Amino acid sequence: MKLEEVNKQIKVCRRCRLFETRANALCGEGPRDARIMLVAQAPGENEDREGRMFIGPSGKVLDELLRMAGVCRDEIYITNLIKCMLPRYRKPKQDEIVACSKYLDEEIDVINPSVLAPLGYYASRYIFMKYSLDFPDREEVYTIYGRLFLTSNGKDGGAAKKIYPLRHPAALLYNEGLSEEMERNYHKLGILLHDCAWFKRCPERRRLQEVSMDNEWLELYCKGDWESCPYFAVEGGRER
Repeated sequence: MKLEEVNKQIKVCRRCRLFETRANALCGEGPRDARIMLVAQAPGENEDREGRMFIGPSGKVLDELLRMAGVCRDEIYITNLIKCMLPRYRKPKQDEIVACSKYLDEEIDVINPSVLAPLGYYASRYIFMKYSLDFPDREEVYTIYGRLFLTSNGKDGGAAKKIYPLRHPAALLYNEGLSEEMERNYHKLGILLHDCAWFKRCPERRRLQEVSMDNEWLELYCKGDWESCPYFAVEGGRER
């Protein structure tokens, strides 16, 4: 299905009760070949009124976090798990998630990002369940933020994806004490946006490939968090 068709369905959707209280059902925004897809929970009041992603207080926080990470909005695709505003910012109900996640699945199929970065509890839980990853109890969900996970494959045997859950930008509006953690974790989006610059010339990669280097290392480091690669760290980022 083409993205235009997905967006057309989103705009007129009546799959759940939320269509009765929304002003706009929000479509995702960003390039169709984006390497990274951010998945938030649902639009807020400003977004519902204007029909645009992240334009309220959370959007200002997101823009600043992306700026510090060296990432421009137009480099990533941003969407929501729930396409309509939740009344009084309540939690999404399971039947709403079931009804609306169809559109997110279709967006993932069309955009085919290498990295899925769910923001907050509900988006992270859905993405983890979609790719059959173990999801922690709610009290422990903070332990997954800022960690990179690799799926075995996608639906119908599709290519593996990297999952990088993050706290939602709104968390910083309520707890400034999270600023250092969130800045550090969002910084990795800039790393995940590109393969390691030394990938083709890295002697360690070539050596490991000679001994049947597994795909997990390649995806998690060479094409993932290369900043944390032990070989990159040893070289100090020097050109090889």
